[in-house]
Amino acid sequence: MQADGPRACRFGRRWYLNNESWHPYVPPFGEMKCILCWCVSGETHCQRQECPPATCTSPARRDNPCCAKCR
Repeated sequence: MQADGPRACRFGRRWYLNNESWHPYVPPFGEMKCILCWCVSGETHCQRQECPPATCTSPARRDNPCCAKCR
């Protein structure tokens, strides 16, 4: 049996359309802004934002809460 079109993905209690992307919501932590998920033909894929290593001793997360940067 063949599908009539692209399949949606279920993540938690929500459904997402093919090629749709989102930041997952994980109770009790809330929305995970440093992780991006996307739906590809009925399969959910998630990836954490990759950050370059900070080269200073006390990096800050002012501009981007996911990645630390030197001042």
